[in-house]
Amino acid sequence: MASVGFKPFVPATVTRPELTVRALILGSIFGVLFGAVTVYVGLRAGLTVAASIPISVLSISILRAFGRSSILENNIVQSTGNAGQSIASGVIFTLPALIFLGFDLESTRIFALALFGGWLGVLFMIPLRRQLIVEEADNLVYPEGTACADVLMAGERGGSFASRVFLGLGLGGLYTLFQNDNLFALWPSQPNYEPNYGDQHLLKGSAIRADCTSEYLGVGYIIGLRVSAIMLAGGVFSWLVLMPAIYFFGSHLTTPLYPGTVPIKDMSPSDLWGTYVRPMGAGAVAAAGLITLLRTAPTIFGALTQGLRNIGAKNAAAKERPSRIEHDLPPSVVMGGSVVLVLLMFLFLEFKPVPGAQVSAMANFAAALLVVVFGFLFVTVSSRIVGIVGSSASPVSGMTIATLMATAAIFLVKGWTAPAFGALAITIGGVVCIAASNAGDTSQDLKTGYLIGATPWKQQLAIMVGVVVSIFSVGATLNAMNKGLEEFLRMPAPITLSLDHLPDGVESKGHFKRDHFALSSRDESGGINGEVSDAGKYIVLNAIGSATLADGKYLYNPATGKIEIQWNQGIGSEKAAAPQGRLMATVINGILSRKLPWALVLLGVALVITVEMLGIRSLTLAVGAYLSIATTLAIFIGGLVRWLVDWAVKRDNPEAEGESEISPGNLYASGLIAAGGIVGLIGVCIKLYEAATEKAFPRFSDHNPLHHDWVSVVMFALLAYSLFYFARKPLNKEE
Repeated sequence: MASVGFKPFVPATVTRPELTVRALILGSIFGVLFGAVTVYVGLRAGLTVAASIPISVLSISILRAFGRSSILENNIVQSTGNAGQSIASGVIFTLPALIFLGFDLESTRIFALALFGGWLGVLFMIPLRRQLIVEEADNLVYPEGTACADVLMAGERGGSFASRVFLGLGLGGLYTLFQNDNLFALWPSQPNYEPNYGDQHLLKGSAIRADCTSEYLGVGYIIGLRVSAIMLAGGVFSWLVLMPAIYFFGSHLTTPLYPGTVPIKDMSPSDLWGTYVRPMGAGAVAAAGLITLLRTAPTIFGALTQGLRNIGAKNAAAKERPSRIEHDLPPSVVMGGSVVLVLLMFLFLEFKPVPGAQVSAMANFAAALLVVVFGFLFVTVSSRIVGIVGSSASPVSGMTIATLMATAAIFLVKGWTAPAFGALAITIGGVVCIAASNAGDTSQDLKTGYLIGATPWKQQLAIMVGVVVSIFSVGATLNAMNKGLEEFLRMPAPITLSLDHLPDGVESKGHFKRDHFALSSRDESGGINGEVSDAGKYIVLNAIGSATLADGKYLYNPATGKIEIQWNQGIGSEKAAAPQGRLMATVINGILSRKLPWALVLLGVALVITVEMLGIRSLTLAVGAYLSIATTLAIFIGGLVRWLVDWAVKRDNPEAEGESEISPGNLYASGLIAAGGIVGLIGVCIKLYEAATEKAFPRFSDHNPLHHDWVSVVMFALLAYSLFYFARKPLNKEE
């Protein structure tokens, strides 16, 4: 029940500036910015962080500079801007699976599916608002929404936090400018050590490396030591136990071991990771996601039944004209908008199918219906669960796995097992995942609005505006990273094939559509070692579950009858692993085509079962086992700094409870994350510019005096110390 005698910060009888033009413009800018940053960080780290608090902090400062601002205006800014982060989270968890299944990911497809899912998430959540936000205010705390309300109320009273975020932006941006490989590259971005001891080559095949970026440091600080340590444990198992074991037992083989296509003795640590560890990690993440789903099944069932029960209940008071703080978008807009969106999705699937994945009108109609069923189901579940555990801990990926498994099972029964139906299943799962993700964050935003006295319909409209604006940057960033981080590598030994008799699991995708590309070297430097100017002669081959070729794309030369080039997509590489997208592709491919390296997948399942028997939540460790140790080690350093700050604070003040959502450390870390994402994206854009114009960006030479691994370690340590220092410096000293 609602709190007896509850009074919002702004009373219902008071009207203040709220849905203003400047609030929508500023919120849209933040939506574009944080949507892009979430894509960049999420694809690399497999994690996303809430954006509502840093957006609120920045909004208070910026609007104050343009004259007195209203708390309700600042709330519209954060509601609009936070939509970018929630949409980006849903997109990167699912749609990269299309790339792993061998299909192109077009910007128009990302735009349309993100729009359908984002708006459905808002519209399906609106009927739940009164019950979840108002009637159960004491039971459902919505932690991020409550913390954001605290920030907005403190700002209204005169508190200032933005300087700490801007400080993180400034120092983090300057650091990234010189650290990033695509920018000045003054020192190595990733210090690397590959053990190889004695005549027995002890630990050969392993590697210790850290991607020393400001965003990983900030993410680690925010998630804390325990979670980051469990992630690193997964990385240690993969990179320092499993990979050297694979080399030890396989180095004497003279022929490739499936799914590898070259002998193990010739593989680098990155090759071992990509060939053997990633399938195992995908199996581990799938098993952990399923266990998480089963563990939360009672909560999900309870949330669903309670939500349906409350939707059907009639409230006589609702028939009267609601007060300002109880005025939602009308039911006609909710129902009519939902029907129109589902119809538009059917038309989009029918007339704009995934290239090479055309299906019947009946299948597209079934897909639209499944989106309605699973979308409403998991929007209801997500909206309630985030009120208990928060958005960061909401099992959205587990809900998406359930959607994909149910969809794939239906397709299997119908005999729809062609690759095109895999693309259709991912489309359904993507829209549902985006809807559930945005519904969870919409619930947090509406909780913030409830506490401060916002007008619900204005907030709901602002979120829908934020969805429309942010999806442009989400799609552009996704494709920019896929192209900007891609590599073209000469095959160590060209493979002879006949286009008329392609091996099982290998499919022709037609001629390569670009005129030229740059070849990268196969060593760890990744430098450029040549240019191919007649690229249109090649035919693109895609391999999924083949015993001849590792999964991925290749360029075949019809003149020689050989595969000459390996085309590594940016998404799925070590620098943008996209673990959730790989998981979704694994689930779909496993059910529909049954072409998986099952021995490795089941090793990952066995690992998860072992970890669960030890009493440890396995999903975090499974993600760590899938990601590169370069990612998990850097994130762990951030978690270690968080532990040191908490220890120092308690030592100086035994009564202290540690860091809060609006602590100086969290604000500075948010600035580091934004800086790494923004400047890192600038580097990706420069890489694309270089590829399009063949003009080189001026960078420091690899032979400059500072280009050593120890310099990278020292500079990262200094950045970590700045986080430790500013996390302990009280905010009120800057006011």
